[in-house]
Amino acid sequence: MSQRTCLSVILAAGEGTRMKSTMPKVLHAIAGLPMVAHVVKAAEAAGATGVALVIGHGADEMRKAVQKFAPKAETFVQEKRLGTGHAVLAAREAISKGYEDILVMFGDTPLIDAQALAAARQKLAEDAAVAVIGFRPPSPTGYGRLIEKGGHLIAIREEKDCSEEEKKIGFCNAGMMAVAGKHALRLLDKVGNKNAKGEFYLTDIVEIAGAEGLDVVATEASFESALGINNRAELAEAEAIWQTRRRREAMLSGVTLIAPETVYFSHDTEIGTDTIVEPNVWFGPGVKIASGAKIHAFSHIEGATIASNCDVGPFARLRPGADLRNKAKVGNFCEVKQATIEEGAKVNHLTYIGDARVGAAANIGAGTITCNYDGYSKFFTDIGEGAFVGSNSSLVAPVSIGKGGYIASGSVITESVPDDALAFGRARQKTIPGKGKELRERFASAAAAKKKAAAE
Repeated sequence: MSQRTCLSVILAAGEGTRMKSTMPKVLHAIAGLPMVAHVVKAAEAAGATGVALVIGHGADEMRKAVQKFAPKAETFVQEKRLGTGHAVLAAREAISKGYEDILVMFGDTPLIDAQALAAARQKLAEDAAVAVIGFRPPSPTGYGRLIEKGGHLIAIREEKDCSEEEKKIGFCNAGMMAVAGKHALRLLDKVGNKNAKGEFYLTDIVEIAGAEGLDVVATEASFESALGINNRAELAEAEAIWQTRRRREAMLSGVTLIAPETVYFSHDTEIGTDTIVEPNVWFGPGVKIASGAKIHAFSHIEGATIASNCDVGPFARLRPGADLRNKAKVGNFCEVKQATIEEGAKVNHLTYIGDARVGAAANIGAGTITCNYDGYSKFFTDIGEGAFVGSNSSLVAPVSIGKGGYIASGSVITESVPDDALAFGRARQKTIPGKGKELRERFASAAAAKKKAAAE
């Protein structure tokens, strides 16, 4: 089967009015990736060599989004919504290219797994003309039933048309199917619209193919894999299922999640073995973590690279471009953006490092900030190997601190500091004996007078 060519036709033209959104339904995200992109990924994992997206509402927005996750996909617009059969034929040009297998999928089923799609394709390789993907929901009410006889699928019956006996069938239509490319257009063109809604139903090709003596079968996917998303409540349920799957996958691959239900992954999170993740950690897109790292509680990480044996958090924020090298530490209430923290360097507490390099084994004191933005442009701060930056220092970029440089606490550094130099950037301390007592008495008197006036 791996040698067979396959086109995935993904129906994504629905308006999704129940989402209560101006954005096309299939662009709403699961784990930071549009629903339809999850479907594309599953199709590609099942061996699809071509992707045809049938779009409608928000066509321009859809095309722009598709370029990001499926740049080679073809898009076709369904101008009028006349049923699923009509929608598939919107991609006639792609179907006619001679693919051996045609997978018909829906852009709002983000949990479909590649194995279910591959199983349907396998039936085509075994000479079936149509393989319908079914599932067994907790309750079949409202779903079309798959009517089988002698190991063959003879019909898909909508519930309103089912006999009392057929209503007892628990095997239901998931909507997705695989069709042999050599039969696809002929079968689709035979689908009529003589029904109450005057629409062309894709499911009719089951009986059409059967009437031609072609083999039609059903395969089974899990209930979760077949879930369609129609509103934001269902979107949240799908997110929860996806996260549960990903957490289990991470733990089985050697990652410790102390409270797995509180950790949220992105669709592309990479995390190495022997990494420990404490509770309430959120990973946004673009995070890569090597082995042996420790991510403490309540950290928020996106677009960051974390090398082996790094220590992050608690309450740390790593923004896009954060690059932590081996054994680096970013501690509590620190923020790092577009900056490299080199091997063994420490950014321990209450610190902002942006547009910067912190050299190997350097130490950044509490309350330090790199002043990288002047309201118009960003500037770079370079902190050399082994440098020490005292607490509550402001490094006004562009500026560099040399190797082994030492910045006195409370300094505002506006000029570069040479290697091994000590820099003070603060006013000289002045002490006035007795002045503290005088100030306290003055302030106390003023406060008492204010209180008295308010009472009167």
